[in-house]
Amino acid sequence: MADLSRLGLAALILHVLLIQPNHPDSITWAALFVFPLELPAVLLGLAALPAARWGVVARGVLVAVLTVIAVLKAADLAMFTALGRGFNPVADLPLIPAGLRLATGAMGPALTLGAVLAALLTSALVAWALWWATSVWARIAAPRPVAGGLATASILSAGVATAQVGAAMGHWSLPVSPPGAAFTARVGVERFGMARKTLADLRAFKAAAAEDPFAGRADLLAGIDRDVLVVFVESYGRTSLDTPLYADTHRATLEQGQARLEAAGLSMRSGLLRAPTRGGQSWLSHATFANGLWIADQTRYGAALASTRQSLFHLAAEAGFHTAAVMPQITLEWPEATRMGFETVLAAEDLGYAGPAFNWVTMPDQFTLAALDRLLREQTADRPLFAQIALGSSHAPWVPVPDLVAWEAIEDGTIFARMARAGDPPDVVWRDHDRVRDQYRRAVDYALRVVLDYAARHAENPPLIFVVGDHQAASFVAQDERPDVPVHLIGPEALVAAAENWGWTRGLIPRDTAEVRSMARMRDMILEAYSRPVNKGADT
Repeated sequence: MADLSRLGLAALILHVLLIQPNHPDSITWAALFVFPLELPAVLLGLAALPAARWGVVARGVLVAVLTVIAVLKAADLAMFTALGRGFNPVADLPLIPAGLRLATGAMGPALTLGAVLAALLTSALVAWALWWATSVWARIAAPRPVAGGLATASILSAGVATAQVGAAMGHWSLPVSPPGAAFTARVGVERFGMARKTLADLRAFKAAAAEDPFAGRADLLAGIDRDVLVVFVESYGRTSLDTPLYADTHRATLEQGQARLEAAGLSMRSGLLRAPTRGGQSWLSHATFANGLWIADQTRYGAALASTRQSLFHLAAEAGFHTAAVMPQITLEWPEATRMGFETVLAAEDLGYAGPAFNWVTMPDQFTLAALDRLLREQTADRPLFAQIALGSSHAPWVPVPDLVAWEAIEDGTIFARMARAGDPPDVVWRDHDRVRDQYRRAVDYALRVVLDYAARHAENPPLIFVVGDHQAASFVAQDERPDVPVHLIGPEALVAAAENWGWTRGLIPRDTAEVRSMARMRDMILEAYSRPVNKGADT
C-alpha cells in the first residue's frame, strides 16, 4: 500500500507539472482536469528503465528538460501578464536585469530580493520534486520481458502525444481527437522552433539594416528650420482614445489642448502607429522609430546597434542639427547611446533634479521638459536641436502622480517633494486592480497636460514636435490588446502641412478609421516629407 501511495503521489507531481499553464487566461479549475498525454509515456518509460548508469542519465535528462520547460512556462506567464506576449528564450534573456531594476523601484530592494530568492528556491524545489517522482517510478524494476512491453507502450503513448502536438500546431489533422493534450511537449517544441526562427530572423534583419535608400543623400531634412523634438509619452496607447475608462478623461484633455494650441496659432495632425511592444520595453519603440526597422526584441535591438544603419539622429546630425537624448529614467551606464547618433545625452543625473523620486520614476515630466529648455534649447547655439525626449511620469507603478506647477517655480525640482510623498505606496495601491487603472488614467493625463502646456508655452517660436506613445500599458491595465499608439505632430502650419500626404487627421484626435501604420515607417516618412523645400505660405 505504501508503494502504491508513493507511486500515486509521484504521478500526481508529474501530472501537475505537465498541466502547468503558461497564460493568465489558462489558470482555471478546468485546467486541473486536462489529461496530459505525455504522462503515460513518461511513467511507462520510467518503469521500463534499467538500473544501469545510462538509465540514471536518461532520468536526469528528463528532469532537466521538464524543469526548463516549467521555468519557461512561468516566464511565459510573467511576459503575457506584463507585455502581452510569450517569452523568447533567445531574445528576452537581457530583459532580466531591466525587470529587476523596475521591481526594485516599485517594490523596494528587500521585496525584490525576496522575490528572486523565492523564484530560485521554487525552481530548485521543482527539480527536486521531479527527481524524486521519477526515481519512484524508475525503481519499479520490471522484469526484462515486461520492461520491453512497457517500453513499447511508452513509445506508442509518445506517438499519440506527438500526433496531438502536430495537430495543435497546425501541421496536420487527426481523424480522432486524443483524450487530452500534450501541452508541455508543445511548449518545448514551440520554444525550440522560436529560437531557430529568431536566429534566422536575425540574419535577415542584418541584411535589411545594411540597405538604406537615404544613406549618403545631401538634402536630408533641409525643409526644417527649427528645433525638432521627438517626445515619447510612456504607456500612452490607443486605449486612451477608445476605452471609456480612460477616453473620457484623455479625449477631453486632448480637445482642450487642441483648442488652446489653435488659438495660439499652431497646427496639429494626429495618427495611429503600431508599436513593436506592449506593456514595457520602451527602448524598442524608440529604436524602431529612429532606425526605420521593426525592432521587436532585444536580439534585433542589439543587431541594429551593431550595424552600420544610420538612425534618424545620425542623419539629422549630418544635416547640421545638434542631436540629443533627454532620458530621465537612465540611471546606469548607457554605452549604446554612442551608437544611436546622439551628440549629447542627458541622463537622470545630468538634469539637475534635486527633489525625491516618484518611486521608480526619477522625476516629473514637467521638470524634464524644463531641463530640456534650460540645458539645451535656451543655450546659445548656431545649430537647431533635434532631440529625443523620453518622459517617465506615466510609467508603472503610476504612484504618486504629480501636479502641474508654474514653470517659473520649478527651479531644482524641490517644489515636487510634497507630491512625491503623497498617497499610498505602490504595494498598497497594487493590491486593487481598479486603483491601479485609476492611477494609470491620472498619470497619462498628467503627461498629456504637461506636453500640451509645453507646446502652448512655446507657441511664439514653436519647435516641430512629434508626440508619440511608446506602447500600450499591460493588458490588465489597458484593457485593449491592440499594439496601437497615438502620434501627434504639432508646430507651425507650413511644417505640419508638409506631412499632409501621411493621411493623418487634423487636430489631436485621430479618426477611429485612421490607417494604423508601422512605427518603423516613421523615420522614412519624416525624411521624405522634410527633405525638400517647405511651402512657407501654406494656409491653415
